[in-house]
Amino acid sequence: MEEILINGGNRLEGKVLIKGSKNSILPILAASILATDGKSIIYDVPNLKDVDNLIEIIEYLGVKIERKDNMLTVDATQMDRYDATLDCVSELRASLFLLGPIIARFGFAEISQPGGCAIGIRPIDLHLKGLEALGVTFEKTHGVIRGRTEGLKGAKIYLDFPSVGATENLMMAASVAEGQTILENVAEEPEIVDLANYLNNMGAKITGAGTNVIKVYGVPKLKGNVHTVIPDRIEAGTYMIAVGAAGGNVLVENVIADHLKPVLAKLREAGITVIEEFDGVRVISDGSKACKGINIKTMPYPGFPTDMQAQMLGMLLCSEGRSYVTETIFERRFQHIEEFRKMGADIIMVGNTVDLTGTDRIYGATVFATDLRAGAALIIAGLYAEGETRVGNVHFIDRGYDGLVENLKSLGADIKRVQK
Repeated sequence: MEEILINGGNRLEGKVLIKGSKNSILPILAASILATDGKSIIYDVPNLKDVDNLIEIIEYLGVKIERKDNMLTVDATQMDRYDATLDCVSELRASLFLLGPIIARFGFAEISQPGGCAIGIRPIDLHLKGLEALGVTFEKTHGVIRGRTEGLKGAKIYLDFPSVGATENLMMAASVAEGQTILENVAEEPEIVDLANYLNNMGAKITGAGTNVIKVYGVPKLKGNVHTVIPDRIEAGTYMIAVGAAGGNVLVENVIADHLKPVLAKLREAGITVIEEFDGVRVISDGSKACKGINIKTMPYPGFPTDMQAQMLGMLLCSEGRSYVTETIFERRFQHIEEFRKMGADIIMVGNTVDLTGTDRIYGATVFATDLRAGAALIIAGLYAEGETRVGNVHFIDRGYDGLVENLKSLGADIKRVQK
């Protein structure tokens, strides 16, 4: 079993290149199985455990996938299975993305109840209700979801909450449904736009992606295409916050700054210098002790992302004054608080709000990642903690960061992976 060992106190200097978006490539891979004609070539695919697991599932369905560096070639023309019931399905939340495409292709599907990080209740009701509106009937038995349709038909669907996953699943299924589908109160994340662009290049007719109303005009079939995945805004934000915490001067390359507006605004509010340059975003900081306390409330895009809440807290542990962070998306996304306390953080929780008072210093400790972003946050805290920090449960971190330890080491951090 591995853990990440950090000796805090080093400033970060240099540049880091951001990989393709985890939250884009997973639905894009799922959408690839809708191509009944030709191959798809996908560039800037990150090397992540979640991607590996989804590839394994899709290959089990009869899809041929070739991987070369950060490029995937996907040939779904001979896909011949509709049952995604491998063990790894129950460990991967993104496996749910396959439900709509498999049903759209075969008229029926079987998929194990999906898993993922335990950050709160993540019901799949919005996915199922939306697909039912398109003409699918479901039954759930012994952890397996079975769906069947006599033919998908367009419908007007209002989401009770702007769920990213449900928006993507319905967009994929509706692409080959008969007639027009109107999706209202949908998610507006950049990853939604990336998936819509991919589907449109396959021959779909989708408009409105990036707004809260998406219209999909169903087409008879989709074909393979060539696509480059957008940069990972959460990975980019994580490195920016790491510089804010440890101090230093780093250029974060391959960034779409517009995708990170709320994060950049909060970094600047904390007193960190953020400069948007031609080839990336430069972050300059004197470290956590030079930061000011700030208030954050997580919200659906374009609000402050829940996926950046833990990292921002990791930066603020030694900041000047008090910070208040309210989590509105996932009710269990503060499990990292107890790990921060082990390091000497002064944190009080009241309901879904954290009251944090910056301390003079934090200390290295043995801590454990409770989910993907919490793991990154603990590394960030370890970068400026006094002494040695050991971060366990690194498998969470591998689900969403491609080369995080190596990149931080190249920037000057004293960090390595070790066998426990």
